[in-house]
Amino acid sequence: MKLNAKYLPLVATVSLFMAMATFGSVSYNGFFSAQVFLNLLIDNAFLVIVAVGMTFVILTGGIDLSVGSVVALSTMVLAALVEHHHWNLWLVIPLVLLMGTALGTFMGWLIQRFRLQPFIVTLAGMFLARGLCYVISIDSISITDETYTALAQMRISLWPGAAVSLSAMMAVVVLLLAMFVAQGTEFGRTVYAIGGNAQSAMLMGLPVARTTVMVYGLSGFCSALGGVVFTFYMLSGYGLHAVGLEMDAIAAVVIGGTLLSGGVGYVVGTLFGVLALGMIQTLIMFDGSLSSWWTRIVIGALLLVFCVLQRVFEVGKK
Repeated sequence: MKLNAKYLPLVATVSLFMAMATFGSVSYNGFFSAQVFLNLLIDNAFLVIVAVGMTFVILTGGIDLSVGSVVALSTMVLAALVEHHHWNLWLVIPLVLLMGTALGTFMGWLIQRFRLQPFIVTLAGMFLARGLCYVISIDSISITDETYTALAQMRISLWPGAAVSLSAMMAVVVLLLAMFVAQGTEFGRTVYAIGGNAQSAMLMGLPVARTTVMVYGLSGFCSALGGVVFTFYMLSGYGLHAVGLEMDAIAAVVIGGTLLSGGVGYVVGTLFGVLALGMIQTLIMFDGSLSSWWTRIVIGALLLVFCVLQRVFEVGKK
């Protein structure tokens, strides 16, 4: 049975992850264990959530460069309100999520209403959010709230010798919801249609304008939620948190098989893209003789390879 060409990028990503996992299991003692693989999700839960939002944006043929800065701004707002102003945690988190969603929606409205390039609008959003971090504080704000600390340290036992964090569970829930939205709702189908051909989608009567705005709002929401999860990981808010995270998210989405031109890709591919990035870092850590900078070098090489494969795939479709 011939494999549908649209699944090839996803198959390549899963195959890459399995190859790296096999190499690590054969080469390093203690690598092949459930907790090592669960740690990939625990350590990258915030990136999974941010990359899910980025997936929807790229599926429409757009880009969002503001995600890293929105993560940092979310950590700063949350830390400042909880620590300095002693607001209730369960009031602050919805407020932060609303802030991220509003910022993303506003950028989406600008892109749609004035036909502006997403690159420029989200670049402006990136500078705005990062600048607002330093308006709040130029220093790191530690989170010492007992409830927050307890949530950050919570571990959910799956079976003896294997446990996951609350952040990892949140990432899984977001991932499952995103898979349903992408494949099982009118919104998801419209996202794919816009990425395939926005003009054709409009002629078909699909809500292109509304969906475009909603996609950037969704990305803003995921970035803010990623910021909340990031505070579980760091227990602080800081203007320099998540510097370059937008590049990691884009790399994860592209390596996960989503075409930069839009219209083709799967949320589950993004998960494997994030896990592949985490696997590279884990392999280098287990090796012990390589500098951490090799992580960036390998990711850059992989990104180039997948970009070339995408181009070959696009040419093959024509």
